[in-house]
Amino acid sequence: MPIKLLPVLFLFMACALVSAQNKNSKIKPDARAIHNSAIVIDTHADTPGRFVDENFDMASDSGEGHMDFAKAERGNLGAEFFSIWVDPKITTGYTKRALDMIDSVHEQAQKHPDRMVMAYSADDIVKARTGPHKRLAALMGVEGGHAIENDIRVLREFYRLGARYMTLTWSNTNEWADSSGDITETTIQHHNGLTDFGKDIVREMNRLGMMVDISHVADKTFYDAIEVSKAPLIASHSCARALSDHPRNMTDDMLRALAKNGGVVMVNFYSQFVDDNYRKAYQAQADEKKKAVEAYKAEQRAKGLPDADTSKMDKEWAAKIPRPPFESLINQIDYMVKVAGVDHVGLGSDFDGIDSLPQGIDSVADLPKITEALVQRGYTEEQIHKILGGNLLRVFREVENVSKTFNR
Repeated sequence: MPIKLLPVLFLFMACALVSAQNKNSKIKPDARAIHNSAIVIDTHADTPGRFVDENFDMASDSGEGHMDFAKAERGNLGAEFFSIWVDPKITTGYTKRALDMIDSVHEQAQKHPDRMVMAYSADDIVKARTGPHKRLAALMGVEGGHAIENDIRVLREFYRLGARYMTLTWSNTNEWADSSGDITETTIQHHNGLTDFGKDIVREMNRLGMMVDISHVADKTFYDAIEVSKAPLIASHSCARALSDHPRNMTDDMLRALAKNGGVVMVNFYSQFVDDNYRKAYQAQADEKKKAVEAYKAEQRAKGLPDADTSKMDKEWAAKIPRPPFESLINQIDYMVKVAGVDHVGLGSDFDGIDSLPQGIDSVADLPKITEALVQRGYTEEQIHKILGGNLLRVFREVENVSKTFNR
């Protein structure tokens, strides 16, 4: 090759390299811009358990857990519904435990007013994310109707303190609603869905402007709630049963019914609900794990120690199973959009409450990866904004509007 042609060749190669780099990097900047321009809402994080039991602070830089301010800011999280979950295994004091957790959320907002603010309405969420100084909008959802201890006045008090949804049941059937978690257990007294009092609870939530959450409930409870509620429902952290055959997940018919109701399903990130292969592996180790846990508890009792905390063992056993691919999470979103419609799907991670997440999702800081994946699958900016938070805001406003129709 003549020497005088070398500069031209080098220039051509350099232009080709820059062009290739721009082509390969095009998706990420566009996806990040879409993500950063959205109001990102997650409807379920169990971080209050860490506030109360571990004295955890959102400003901590320990790197542990799925949620803190630094991670939330990297993930552009706009609003979090902190879960007020009471373990039904405690013998007494459901309401007291719930109040402790509610207080812990308020305390975080009070300690860090420059980074977190309590929100009580859809407009409050928007206000917190408007302007140059954005703050995390903090809301709460009561996870499990047993927390009100069968007293509708406690429900009202939870609302006054800022709870904006209640999951009708957790994994335990309570005195007025059946759960998916124990629906096959013959030793549990079931109600064939909602009792009359349970239906009154739904009506009172409508009157208050409190979203009715049907994650965790038995299928019949879901359909009863759909029939009774005058406002759209939410599933704060659920997946599609067609992709992972777990009773906690929703059937196609349930997804369609929720869409017809105007509601929204918020996809759960827990590996067992996201991916059927992981679910099967998890179930396969269940008996062996149970024996190990019981042996550990017996050992603790023999030493005269208090009831054993087995959460560390749960994580150790979960770690024995390979995490499902990131694609499984995106498949869940994609599938539910196809069944229910893009107006009826959102995000409900279950952060800080689960022991396994799909690959690539290690904390709230990784939320932009979901936006990037949706861009790659052809979703528009408008559609992505709906999934990231717009759909939940719409339902929240509709629930507020229904509340205004009741006589005060």
